[in-house]
Amino acid sequence: MIDLSKNDGLWTVTLNRPDKANSLTAAMLRDLAEIAESAHQARALILTGAGKVFSAGADLDEARAGLAKSDLWERLSGAIAGLPCLTVAALNGTLAGGAMGMALACDLRIAVPTAKFFYPVMKLGFLPQPSDPARMAALIGPARTKLILMAGQKITADEAHGFGLIDRIVPPEDLIDTARALTADSCAARPEVAAGIARLCGKQIA
Repeated sequence: MIDLSKNDGLWTVTLNRPDKANSLTAAMLRDLAEIAESAHQARALILTGAGKVFSAGADLDEARAGLAKSDLWERLSGAIAGLPCLTVAALNGTLAGGAMGMALACDLRIAVPTAKFFYPVMKLGFLPQPSDPARMAALIGPARTKLILMAGQKITADEAHGFGLIDRIVPPEDLIDTARALTADSCAARPEVAAGIARLCGKQIA
């Protein structure tokens, strides 16, 4: 349910469970974390999904059984955030719940116009993953973070772009090509140069 392709240093990771809105199981989170932990050799990484939803968050049955509180979410987002290469979340549709963490951990986020963004932890009675509020607030500020996490608001792509939660809105047919274009310079650069620039931009590389 997690597909990985490698092409000249560009790793493309695809959530491939479209019949379940790419909701994440523990096995999928482990696979994603293992890929991210091994991606230090990649020149760039794109994270996307199959179908019309990026991810609905945790699989509901597994969430009720404890997945919502699993440390796998932090393991995954921490691994992505610590990569020395450029990471791009190419959001093919709505991003919800705990799946927000992996996108927040990426360097760049692009999304299709129909994407929605929400993180209904207050309504569901769970705490967000520990690093998610801080990463979100760094992008959009504390008040807008509370709008999403505490007021439970569903944000449109236009609002997300205005807030700074996503960097570009891209037509669906251009999404992956745009993500690849964004990674082109990083893929062509020497890894030590790319990592050095990432550090100068404030990235904490593991």
